Amino acid sequence: MVDVVSPEKRSAMMAGIKGKDTKPEVAIRKALFSLGFRYRVHDKRLPGRPDLVFPGRKAVIFVEGCFWHGHDCHLFKWPSSRQEFWKDKIGSNKQRDVRVRGELQALGWRHLTVWECSLKGRTRLPFPQLIDTIVAWLESTERASELEGAKDGAGRSD
Repeated sequence: MVDVVSPEKRSAMMAGIKGKDTKPEVAIRKALFSLGFRYRVHDKRLPGRPDLVFPGRKAVIFVEGCFWHGHDCHLFKWPSSRQEFWKDKIGSNKQRDVRVRGELQALGWRHLTVWECSLKGRTRLPFPQLIDTIVAWLESTERASELEGAKDGAGRSD
C-alpha cells in the first residue's frame, strides 16, 4: 500500500508520538489516584523508567503501545515500507523489554504490563474492569503479569 502522505509529513507525524504521559497512561494514573493509590511517574532510578512506580508495594506498571512493542494483537501490523528498519526497531524494543523486566525482578520489583489493546480498539476491556484488575494485581503478591484486550473481542463495551 502506498503511503497517503509525503515522507516529510510521515516523519513529522512519527516524531510527534509521545513516549510518556500518553492518554492511556494518564487515564490509568487518574483512576488509580482517585482510588487512593500514590505512585511515582517515570522513575529514572529504575531500569526502563516504568510509567508508574509504587515503592511501598515494590511494584511497577508499564503502559505499552502495541505497535512500538510488537504486541501480537489487532493493533499491530508490520509497516510495508522500510521493513528492515522496523524489524530492527521493534525487535530491539522487545529485547529491551525482556531485559528491563529481568533487571527489575532481580532487584525484587514486581511488574505489570498493560497493553494498549486492553484500552483501545475492538478488544478493549471495560475501563472499570481494567482498573479493578490492576488494583487486584497491585494488592496481590503476583510477581509479573500482563493485561491485554479480550482475544475474541468480547471485552468491548459501547
